[in-house]
Amino acid sequence: MAPGVSEEKLLAMQARLQARPELRLAQAVATTQDPLEAVAAGRAARCGTHVFSHCVPTEGKPVCNQKSSGRCWIFACLNAMRLPLMKKFNVEELELSQTYLFFWDKVERANFLLRSFAELAEKGEEVDGRLLQFLLTNPSQDGGQWQMLVNIIEKYGVVPKKAFPETHASEASRRMNETLSHKMRECCARLKHLVAKGCDKEELEKEIDNMLEEVYQVVSVCLGCPPDTFIWEYKDKDKVSHRIGPISPRDFYTEHVQPLYNITDKVCLVNDPRPNNAYGELYTVAYLGNMVGGHLTLYNNQDIKILRQATADSIQAGEAVWFGCDVGKQFYGKAGVHDLKLFDYEMVFGCKETALNKAERLIYGDSMMTHAMLITAYSEKEEGKCFEKWRVENSWGDDRGQKGYIQMSDDWFGEYVYEVVVDKRFLSENVLSVFDKKPHILPAWDPMGALA
Repeated sequence: MAPGVSEEKLLAMQARLQARPELRLAQAVATTQDPLEAVAAGRAARCGTHVFSHCVPTEGKPVCNQKSSGRCWIFACLNAMRLPLMKKFNVEELELSQTYLFFWDKVERANFLLRSFAELAEKGEEVDGRLLQFLLTNPSQDGGQWQMLVNIIEKYGVVPKKAFPETHASEASRRMNETLSHKMRECCARLKHLVAKGCDKEELEKEIDNMLEEVYQVVSVCLGCPPDTFIWEYKDKDKVSHRIGPISPRDFYTEHVQPLYNITDKVCLVNDPRPNNAYGELYTVAYLGNMVGGHLTLYNNQDIKILRQATADSIQAGEAVWFGCDVGKQFYGKAGVHDLKLFDYEMVFGCKETALNKAERLIYGDSMMTHAMLITAYSEKEEGKCFEKWRVENSWGDDRGQKGYIQMSDDWFGEYVYEVVVDKRFLSENVLSVFDKKPHILPAWDPMGALA
């Protein structure tokens, strides 16, 4: 084995650094503030104008805040869904309950994991193997994927936020998740023991039901019990009072939401440029789900140009677009700017940020989808020729970015946007036909299985 870094080499490195005044200046600045934000403010101020040539007719109010939770995927979906409802109900503001979907996802996902674990244990999968270790790493995380939303909303519907409001645990989910993760690992250990004993299917089913009830208790204590029916009273822009209900959450969705925003008509396009994953093919990820018997998470892999155009077509038709990205890359949060030219790494550190392309970043673990948001507008450099920038509604409150919004350069879109969800009507028959293919199954730990 090669020796550690010698003292001689370290002294030489230090001498070379001290000989460069620009690095001494960078060091002086970086020891008192964020090293990259120090050189980003000017660039962010120049590119932060939120004027766009194509916008959805109405943007959602109020700007939402997921606070200390990982529910961005839920917020982004409901932020898109509320736009046609605001028009229908003629209201200035509307929020649908993120906590309601959060509750049912926790319960259904626990059931999905327990049954998946039991099935794998029966097949002889070892607990110290890569698959089960991956499934046990974070068994009660907050994040999710689009198809998981479809599963939950189809079964349980949606409700206005007033019908199922936030709780401490929904806004700060760490303690609940720690409790649930501990409980899920304990349950998996019990299942492994039962399988090893050779218990029959009936006994195993009974045990899983008992385990699920424990999970339900924890989630209910933390989030409250979701309503079977509710009454929603509101005033429209003309100050006229209205009342809907009593109505079930599922009926509220099918009667009021689905005719305007049918979640089953939306499909997921991804941009995965890794050489082994061809464009024009369908992909799924093993054990990426939240509901037993639910829809598979399906990814239609396309060139980034297809994702851009489908997003633009959707916005032109008045429909905002749910999308997943690597939010922390080249991001200046104070100003709300995503731009590849935002940070000058060479000025600060004396070396370039990275020479990796998008495919290599996925392969070498440098990037993956980490956050979901909503695209509501865009502009073109030359009309009809190429895109310039995109407007993004975030769910981190109105004190971040431009009153809750982010400006995303088109170059950044190309490098760090991994998926968009659009209505089928905005896609060509050629792109839609990919959904008729048999999906290639990626391993559970593949980066395309990352949750927003």
